[in-house]
Amino acid sequence: MKNIFLTAALVTIFAIMLICVFLFANGIPAMKEIGLPEFLLGTDWSPGDVPASFGIYPMILGSISVTLGAVLFGVPIGLLTAVFMAYYCPNGLYKVLKPAVELLAGIPSVVYGFFGLMILVPFVRNLFGGNGNSILTASILLGIMILPTVIGVSESAIRAVPDQYYEGSLALGATHERTVFFTILPAASSGIFTAVVLGIGRAIGETMAVIMVAGNQARMPAGILKGIRTMTANIVLEMGYAADLHRGALIATGVILLLFILFINITFYLLKRRATI
Repeated sequence: MKNIFLTAALVTIFAIMLICVFLFANGIPAMKEIGLPEFLLGTDWSPGDVPASFGIYPMILGSISVTLGAVLFGVPIGLLTAVFMAYYCPNGLYKVLKPAVELLAGIPSVVYGFFGLMILVPFVRNLFGGNGNSILTASILLGIMILPTVIGVSESAIRAVPDQYYEGSLALGATHERTVFFTILPAASSGIFTAVVLGIGRAIGETMAVIMVAGNQARMPAGILKGIRTMTANIVLEMGYAADLHRGALIATGVILLLFILFINITFYLLKRRATI
């Protein structure tokens, strides 16, 4: 069994290495040909022009915008829901709420996108103006999509805190609410950090749902009620007909996206490590 587990681990590592080799081998030459400053900081994406332009700065800002919006919307709601489920939820309601949260995690992205297109887009359009396909709509939808991850991991982290923490805080005279928010949550901060990282990874890597509600306009963000295009959407929308340098630029976009995710994971790992010291 030890050898089986070792083989499974090695296969996982090998698969990750293959993905990295493919991305870097095909993306770095395109970056060199375009020019790294022009590729990262260029504001014009026009692969069909002569000469063509491959600036992904608007898509980088678009991805960051919808991800931050999703975190601002989804993390507080998800964390408070996890606290409610762990310390406040009646058993009868918990038996309904827990499967409902797990069901949210199994809904396909395209279904979320269809919900956003039919419900959220008209809601945002009628309430705030614009055409509804915007950063705000995409942020709300992604915030909903990361809820199962944030709730599930946060609740597990909160329940993993030893009962002695709770009982000791009450014995010292703290109220139930003060114990939960100032004793239990700090003790579970490592797991909560993990929940946030996983939520960010889900948000920044989401494609189909964002394509359906974000407007897919390769331009600089001009406000939360304006449309944008994310890096993932840019790859999906154009990879089907891209060739030569255009295809290389899209693969290079995937390299930047991978580096973004690695940076986020390393940053939160360091923050989590400091919080546990």
